Amino acid sequence: MQNIGLLPRLIIGIISGIVIGLYFPEWVGRILYTFTHFFGEFLGYIVPLIIIGFIVAGIAELGAKAGKLLAGTAGLAYASTLVAGIAAFFIAVAVIPLLITDGAAGDPEAVGLTPFLEISTPPIMGVMTALVTSFIFGLGINFLRHEKARSAMYHFMEEFRVIIVLVITKVIIPLLPVHIAGIFADMAATGEAFQTLSVFAQVFILILLMHLGYLTVQFTIAGARTGKNPFRALKNMTPAYTTALGTMSSAATIPVTLESAKSNGVSERIAEFVIPLSATIHLAGSTITLVACSVAVIVLDGGTPEFGNFLPYIVLLGVTMIAAPGVPGGAVVAALGLMSSILGFTEAQQGLMLALYMAQDGFGTACNVTGDGAISLMIDSFSDKAADNGAAAAKSG
Repeated sequence: MQNIGLLPRLIIGIISGIVIGLYFPEWVGRILYTFTHFFGEFLGYIVPLIIIGFIVAGIAELGAKAGKLLAGTAGLAYASTLVAGIAAFFIAVAVIPLLITDGAAGDPEAVGLTPFLEISTPPIMGVMTALVTSFIFGLGINFLRHEKARSAMYHFMEEFRVIIVLVITKVIIPLLPVHIAGIFADMAATGEAFQTLSVFAQVFILILLMHLGYLTVQFTIAGARTGKNPFRALKNMTPAYTTALGTMSSAATIPVTLESAKSNGVSERIAEFVIPLSATIHLAGSTITLVACSVAVIVLDGGTPEFGNFLPYIVLLGVTMIAAPGVPGGAVVAALGLMSSILGFTEAQQGLMLALYMAQDGFGTACNVTGDGAISLMIDSFSDKAADNGAAAAKSG
């Protein structure tokens, strides 16, 4: 199975779960669902540690960057992520209810599977506590960057992040298809599986359209700022887009993204600063996906998405997922805590989010890295203008 890609494994897990839930004896489904219960408890436990590992290391790394260039790139990248999430919410709220027919939520009185054994593994801290702790330590390490203590703490958090990445890549991702199989076995037992898959197939298409639409907006703005043809600039980013589809990692795509950005005329100095940084902090594609999927899960369960609830979710997504894009699937795993603490998602709802997000992870990553090209164009234009103003001031002086 390790030689098969993640998406085929997820599909096998979904199909296997549905078959087990429909045709196998109940005790078989309960065994599978018992694993799903244990795995869900483990996810709840590890999420605060993922947040600390990603955010502290991410903020600490930012401290070594140049001041104004860092502020400009981080501000523009975060603004892009925030706008993408808000736009995705309103589009999803307008379209997704039209995709869900009566009865798509299944029979509310249907009885699903129950685990043979239930064990609670509470996290060592809440999600918001983990966020605050991460900011304190991340900013504190930056403040002490000229002290010996900073070096020791920085290396400790770097090693801590390596451990978290190992947990994600060696435990969570390999076992995820089995977890998804248990969720769909339960859904098959309650009659929800096929309706849910039908809705999510349509949501998947909507997400791809939103990705492409947002990239067009980004490059149109960048083109207006730089005077370049936005569609030609977008075309020049195609190698980065297609590479990201395969790697599902913004970090792994950096060499190709760099070359694509330079082919758009971005200066080497700006490209080599902005592209690696944006690969960590620019998450427009991932945010569009997470917001749209979250709306779909709420509507599918008969709820009504409220912007007042989603705004803090969107605001915190761009922070919580810092450094996560380097790990395939890391963004959605890092966001699980926000789903439960802000949106009130259950383990089953989080499992659905994992399944849908992982199924399109390559496309979300591709949107992220392609948008990095637009960010680099705009930062390059700001840098050129600042240099021109400086030269003019020197000449007049």
